[in-house]
Amino acid sequence: LSLKKSPLKYISSNSNKIVKRLTLLQTKSRKRNKEQLFVIEGNRELSRALEMGYSLESIFYRENTKVEQINDPLVDCYELSAKLFDRISIRSAAAEVLAIVKATNHKLENLILNNDSKILVLESPEKPGNIGALIRTAAAAGIDALIIANPKTDLYHPQIIRNSLGGLFCVPIAMDSSDNVISFLKKNNFNIIVTALISKAKHYKRIKYEKPFALIFGSEDKGINDFWIKKANKIVQIPVKFPIDSLNLSVSAGVLIYHCMD
Repeated sequence: LSLKKSPLKYISSNSNKIVKRLTLLQTKSRKRNKEQLFVIEGNRELSRALEMGYSLESIFYRENTKVEQINDPLVDCYELSAKLFDRISIRSAAAEVLAIVKATNHKLENLILNNDSKILVLESPEKPGNIGALIRTAAAAGIDALIIANPKTDLYHPQIIRNSLGGLFCVPIAMDSSDNVISFLKKNNFNIIVTALISKAKHYKRIKYEKPFALIFGSEDKGINDFWIKKANKIVQIPVKFPIDSLNLSVSAGVLIYHCMD
């Protein structure tokens, strides 16, 4: 972040209208969707978002923090009192910077894929923590894109951003209905590999992962929809021993992603 000459505007009251708006964007999905804005907390996450082309609206620094500020007259910069910043911060340890950032679109047609692409598809995931963890794993493993079919949760939920450790801004992500995602995958000749604990599923180590492929995971609570099983080119499972009947979604996705990335 480059240095800005103008002084920071100091705020110490949580009744300040700017702070109230910041808090609403942190806590209310409806507010984020309406304004197409969201909040990033932490230098690492903010730096990754800026590197990937996200645009800032405003930025908030914790009192007495030594920072390099934004060199853009269109970005409002504020200094919050330490007490106020710590009250607003959702992290256990103060992150020292908060920012309001402009959302981007996540349309299927914006994904740039090819015959070597390896992508991850999540159907109706609901738990923000799991989604964030999965995005982090996908980014770490080098997955080319992630698609959320029938999204149930706001992609810019603070817990998703936090659990992804900025991975949200490193992996191309699209969202659409399952019907449209299936059509997109078929049109682009993807091998659709569905994970399901059913009798006809094969051990995940006993199939070939022919590119381009899409790994499909259902929600933890309901599993994968039969719609996907009917459209699958292959169905795989990760065996579990009795009395355990399933793995955590982020764990099972991590196992399969790393297995087939060679």
